[in-house]
Amino acid sequence: MLSIYLSSLSKVLEQSTYAKHTGLLGYVCKIGGHKTQPEEPAMNQPLRDDMDFGALIGDVEPLPPNNRADPGANRKSPSEAQLARREWAEEEMGARNFLSDDFVDLLPPFDPMEYRQEGIQQGVVDKLKHGGYSVQSQLHLLRRPLSECRRMLFPFIQEAYAHDLRSVLIVHGRGREIDSPANVLRSYLAKWLSQFEEVQAYVSAQPSEGGLGATWVMLRKSDRAKANNRERQQKRRG
Repeated sequence: MLSIYLSSLSKVLEQSTYAKHTGLLGYVCKIGGHKTQPEEPAMNQPLRDDMDFGALIGDVEPLPPNNRADPGANRKSPSEAQLARREWAEEEMGARNFLSDDFVDLLPPFDPMEYRQEGIQQGVVDKLKHGGYSVQSQLHLLRRPLSECRRMLFPFIQEAYAHDLRSVLIVHGRGREIDSPANVLRSYLAKWLSQFEEVQAYVSAQPSEGGLGATWVMLRKSDRAKANNRERQQKRRG
């Protein structure tokens, strides 16, 4: 009798193991008149995570594709009047641009640039050369065509002077050959800067600031800045 019971139990266990591996559910085993509920087959972790996440978010619906912010949706193209005013301003600035585009003597590529107007003390130039003034504005002309550099330099100096800036840095690069584009630009820049009445002095920058590939420019004080300076001095004197 015991051997028959053990034989039946062995068959049941084999069927149970087979059912677990094949994914069969809902079977009921009878052993000695008692019902045994089967264990659920093991579920892989990714599938369980997906089910848990689905239960967590419930009936949340994704946003439709047309319900997303478009950063460029509210941007308006310039009107014809704005374009006309812009074109007029560029033409006006171009007409006022007195910087010469005639032939220029090329500078030796390894020679520093230095210039000062008559009456400007050498001490001002030396202070400018050694970074004694803070950078109030910068103009980057690297790898730009010569005509574009001429067009950009003119309003830059004019606007810097109009805003009472005194020291600005122009980054232009330099070449190893005398006729390299960077050295040609550097040669023209030396000529152009000396044509501005607003430019009191300029010198090549220190290595940490660009070396021969950058130029410090000192602008004179505007009439407004001079008036403000006199007013401050009078207040100090009481």
